[in-house]
Amino acid sequence: MPMKRTVLSRRSFTLLAAAAVAVPALRAQGRPEKRRVSIAVGGKAAFYYLPLTISEQLGYFKAEGLDVEIADFAGGAKALEALVGGSADVVSGAYEHTIHMQAKKQFVQSIVLMGRAPQIAMGVSTKGIPNYRGLADLRGKKIGVSAPGSSTNMVANLVLSRAGIQASEVSYVGVGTSAGALAALRSGQIDAMSNTEPVMTMLEQKGDVRIVSDTRTLKGTQEVFGGPMPAACFYTRADFVKQNPNTCQGLANAIVRGLKWLQTAGPSDIIKTVPESYLLGDRALYLASFTRVREALALDGLLPEDGARTALKALASFDPTVKPERIDLSRTFTNDFARRAKEKYKA
Repeated sequence: MPMKRTVLSRRSFTLLAAAAVAVPALRAQGRPEKRRVSIAVGGKAAFYYLPLTISEQLGYFKAEGLDVEIADFAGGAKALEALVGGSADVVSGAYEHTIHMQAKKQFVQSIVLMGRAPQIAMGVSTKGIPNYRGLADLRGKKIGVSAPGSSTNMVANLVLSRAGIQASEVSYVGVGTSAGALAALRSGQIDAMSNTEPVMTMLEQKGDVRIVSDTRTLKGTQEVFGGPMPAACFYTRADFVKQNPNTCQGLANAIVRGLKWLQTAGPSDIIKTVPESYLLGDRALYLASFTRVREALALDGLLPEDGARTALKALASFDPTVKPERIDLSRTFTNDFARRAKEKYKA
């Protein structure tokens, strides 16, 4: 029996085409599958996580229909443990953890980028090692990091490995990312430190440290890593992304909106928005730190593919458990949510 041909009018075709385009958009803006979301972060007061604080303080998560509960840990490695253990839905942490986890055959995925440079500096105590001549002087020394296994630890490992120093030749000490880190270095508990802002600028401007490696700027990051290096992001389990796309979209929307706010925010805006405790008792130095790392903040939440390759190359250079040929970078991040958020807020 011959098939009956259906002829569409131009108007009908236009309406159908519009409907086809509208479906994904409606789905992307649907109600969150999971309204209450627990977020783990390692050192929330650091500028590394400023977009998270801004989006929280300005009510951007609530505007997306999300009730977020943020648990602050000493470092990124501890925040990751919360995700693996099931006490957190999402981590606000360093992108490279997605690669480390895949090397262990566990899949976690970045859904929105907050930082396009690590914002981590490594400094040697001017009091503990007054006659510092080079990285070789750090053999046998104690190096402070936010927490063992964190991004600050990763940067220290990379810097030392390029000088021929193995991780086993130094001792890493977890000192957090705020007042405790300042006290640890000034009291002589550690000989050097790899940490984030505002801690490192505060130590540097007071003459407590001599900076030996710096990724607080895009130029410094290029020099240390040889390319763009993605930093803070929201990452979560791959199955959570599949089961909660609207929730992930809401999280990405809130962060991208925060990033857009940060592009035009002045010093007084920052001071008014962040909690007083984040200033560590010195507003001027806090703002000096912000000025130094401002360009390191992401612009639109998108993670660059060449940045993912840089991260993999860096990790593989000192971590024998990371085999580049066994890592599928396309499974470590998605830009789908950030693209939609960017369109929504024109970031």
